Amino acid sequence: MKETSAGNHRRLLLIDDDPNLILLVKDYLEFRGYEVVTAENGREALEVLESETPDMIICDVMMPEMDGYQLVSTIRQDPKTSWIPVLFLSAKGQSQDRVKGLNIGADVYMVKPFEPEELVAQVESSLKQASRLIQHKDAKGGENAPKIQVPFDVELTPTELRVVQFVARGMANREIAEELNVSQRTIESHVSNMLGKTGLHNRTELARWAIENSMA
Repeated sequence: MKETSAGNHRRLLLIDDDPNLILLVKDYLEFRGYEVVTAENGREALEVLESETPDMIICDVMMPEMDGYQLVSTIRQDPKTSWIPVLFLSAKGQSQDRVKGLNIGADVYMVKPFEPEELVAQVESSLKQASRLIQHKDAKGGENAPKIQVPFDVELTPTELRVVQFVARGMANREIAEELNVSQRTIESHVSNMLGKTGLHNRTELARWAIENSMA
């Protein structure tokens, strides 16, 4: 008998070129109540995304035709998919690999091999973080959509305002740095400063706050 409470019919897109891993992870997630759509590489995943809108993407990094980095960079540039949480699964576990994955635009970076329970916990955590943004999207800005709360006297510098506009468009720090012709570390510092000023917890909340207040 399947456990259906955790997934609550959420649809996940699982991308990996290893058929054995696809089978194992798909079975485990479906047992926990998730609906799982699969793809073998980034290019095939983009084809799926043309007709499917998953609640989350779980993606391998090293794949033929289009790897995970290229895929995430592409979906973060498309307003229809830029909001979707992404979890990277990778055999590359060095610190620089994790940093690269997160800076590209992934929300979570997990190293293979991993414990299935940890994967489910990360999926559930990411979906909870995204739920308010999804509710806002579904409500189309209606009065019933709970708004992000920040101190009333928050003031952004002109540079911070430009950065948060790009964040709201789903761009990764690396892409924003290239757009503004500054270092990625500088962008990370601006994002960190804005999170400190607003009291928000992550880039998703920062993006939604910018959208709700007509900054983007």
